[in-house]
Amino acid sequence: MELPVTHTLSLALEHYVLTVTLNRPNQANAMNPDTWREVQSTFEWADAEPAVRVVVLNGAGKHFCAGIDLSMFSEITFEHDDPSRANELFFHHVRGLQRNLQALRDCRKPVLAAMHGACVGAAIDMTCYADMRYAAANARFCVKEIDIGIVADVGTLQNLPKLIPEGVVRELALTGRYMDAQEALSVGFINKVFDDEQALLDEVHALAKLIASKTPLATRGTKQVLNHARDHSLDDGLEYVALWNAAMMSQHDVREAMAAKLEQRDPVFQD
Repeated sequence: MELPVTHTLSLALEHYVLTVTLNRPNQANAMNPDTWREVQSTFEWADAEPAVRVVVLNGAGKHFCAGIDLSMFSEITFEHDDPSRANELFFHHVRGLQRNLQALRDCRKPVLAAMHGACVGAAIDMTCYADMRYAAANARFCVKEIDIGIVADVGTLQNLPKLIPEGVVRELALTGRYMDAQEALSVGFINKVFDDEQALLDEVHALAKLIASKTPLATRGTKQVLNHARDHSLDDGLEYVALWNAAMMSQHDVREAMAAKLEQRDPVFQD
């Protein structure tokens, strides 16, 4: 089994955990056109690959991600005799960027984001789609778009209010100020803060391996049910989980899990 070939990401697979590293450290991992496309293709590959059960997303160098590569703005020009048609082209360009990052959400495998240093602009858009977020003590978060004269349009304003109090979202989005790791922890954006980047990576990978040891079918189902519950009513969510278990619950996995407990061994599940 070969990993996808990527130019702006570094990929490693071990113990069912795929580590996806943003790998433009000299540019603070700013996201150029290749990065956007490769994020989507990589997470689509992870979704389909049985050998992947969990994904860890991190960044190489001093920072997790400085957001969109600003050179992209000079490249985004849609010329047409009719301004409305040029605007339509721009609209579909933005929708494409949104789909690039939604691949984290749509990936059935849990995604754990491990962030250090700067996490700015599009990096917030992206990590809002992760299932869990963790940070080193030096991490700083910023909804930066207001400072370059645009409305954040790739997911932050839609997803962040589901993760932290709306008043905090509005303050961050309207001021462009930085939020440090402790504040991000206190408002619920991240799960835990670690002293340094090495401790962050060690602990997040340990957690990823623990999740990978569970039955993959139930793990994928849990993510799907949680995503459905977030976007639907309580009654709709209860009906969905009942239907999911009625259709997907594996008697083989249940028997293996129970036998492993009785025999005091690690369970072995099919991918």
